[in-house]
Amino acid sequence: MRALAVGRSVLVSTLAGWRGSVAFRPARQQPAEMLELYDIEACPYCRLVRETLTRLDLDVLIRPCPKGGERFRPQARELGGKALFPLLVDPNTGRKLYESADIVEYLAQTYEGRVGSARGLNRALKVASSTLASAAQLGRGLMVRPSRAAAQPLELYSFETSPYSRLVRERLCELELPYRLRSTGKGAPRDIGPPTVRDRWFKSEKATSRNRAALLARAGHVQVPYLIDPNTGTEMFESANILAYLDATYAV
Repeated sequence: MRALAVGRSVLVSTLAGWRGSVAFRPARQQPAEMLELYDIEACPYCRLVRETLTRLDLDVLIRPCPKGGERFRPQARELGGKALFPLLVDPNTGRKLYESADIVEYLAQTYEGRVGSARGLNRALKVASSTLASAAQLGRGLMVRPSRAAAQPLELYSFETSPYSRLVRERLCELELPYRLRSTGKGAPRDIGPPTVRDRWFKSEKATSRNRAALLARAGHVQVPYLIDPNTGTEMFESANILAYLDATYAV
């Protein structure tokens, strides 16, 4: 079952074109206050926003809104007037945006300093591939599961296309557990590849991006996913261990 889940997640990343893997050109400025995203992990439009967050090396507070969820969907309706996702809230500018194309353009203009369009043929191709990727998730990260609420948001070092990180994000979404997503995209070509292969062939510095440096300093190793739960003081690598922990601690 574990191998099938990982294989499915690899297929999802492949169908999405492995967008959201690297942060070779991060945002020119980081938000003073963390962005907030009302999100469904399996939503193809939410994925397009998360891909951009990885590319720009921007962190975000994820408020999961799976179908049937009651923890953050009412907040989203109160903030924006409708239960439509993704919904981005930027406390630095007071902006609230629906529609993935509008959000992608806003992030690029505000934090990358680039004026461009997220529409046209390129947009249509991305939506199509993201929709195929969502179909391959087979409902994971879409529907709510009973859970205990977390007093404080969890923290996850992840990048969008990481197959192992996706397994964790799907579970966090299903359990409606808010978390600070620390974008940990690959900051240089030498980061590409599984850690066991990468570390064997490339002995150079692994702190190639802001959050990779932070993870190296904190855990002594750069590998995702890495979960931090301030509610219990737990920190861990390895998606299988994280999933077991989340189920034992928060699932009902």
